[in-house]
Amino acid sequence: METLQGLQRKRKSAGELHSVVRTMKSLAAVEIRQYEAAVRSLNEYYHAVELGLRAALLQRPLRTHVKQPEETLALIFGSDQGMAGRFNEAIVDAVEKAQEDGQLPAGKLSYWVVGAKAAGGVEERFGAVERSFALPSAVTQITAAVQELALCFEQRRRRQGELHLVLFYNVPLKSAAYLQTLVHLLPPDPTWLEKIGGRSWPGRGVPLYTLPWEELFAALIGEYLFVSLFRAFASSLAAENAARLAAMQRAEKNIEELAAELAARYHALRQSTITEELLDVISGFEALT
Repeated sequence: METLQGLQRKRKSAGELHSVVRTMKSLAAVEIRQYEAAVRSLNEYYHAVELGLRAALLQRPLRTHVKQPEETLALIFGSDQGMAGRFNEAIVDAVEKAQEDGQLPAGKLSYWVVGAKAAGGVEERFGAVERSFALPSAVTQITAAVQELALCFEQRRRRQGELHLVLFYNVPLKSAAYLQTLVHLLPPDPTWLEKIGGRSWPGRGVPLYTLPWEELFAALIGEYLFVSLFRAFASSLAAENAARLAAMQRAEKNIEELAAELAARYHALRQSTITEELLDVISGFEALT
């Protein structure tokens, strides 16, 4: 049987939990803005890299018949923390759907995962994860995370040969929603490169370069890789906080409903207790008189 003391403890716990949820919701909203600002800041950087590729490709046509790698590395971005709804399940579902729809190149498929929560889901669905990485905890740490990942990828490529690199990550949408994205990162799409090289230069004079063309092109592709990985990290982290914000909004609504129910039960039980005590006093008085 419920008591006033028990209901009061539940109301206090609900209030404390409500404060925690409100704090987490505020933090998620702040984090979303920071990571979205980081994504927007990449636009000029990406434009500069694209201009460099355009200058390098203006007078140097690409070979159209290049041997394609026989192995594909799927790099999947998830989360290290929970309380984000179906954030990790959604990206793992996207990987499975891409395999079923034939969106990945044929051949051996390996998995690298960013985020401990997503790594567990990938292992359950597809088997062993070749390598896992931790997520940066702030915008200022993304650069170091990208450099570590790019270094590991280069070491693997030199050790085991060329391979396709495909990214899977969530991107934020409006109203605390997110969408799964697939990016074929490496080797670069020949159609995309031909399109860049076919554009006219925006200025009067074409830039000159002193590096050998192969070194320049490799350096520009390295910058393209850096920008793409940075965008994947920042977009995924923004989407994760959007998912957490939505989850906290649902939790806040549920807690408020529970708090209202507990308050109604508390006041009803308190009124009932007071009524019983008054009846006891009246009954005792009538017995004495």
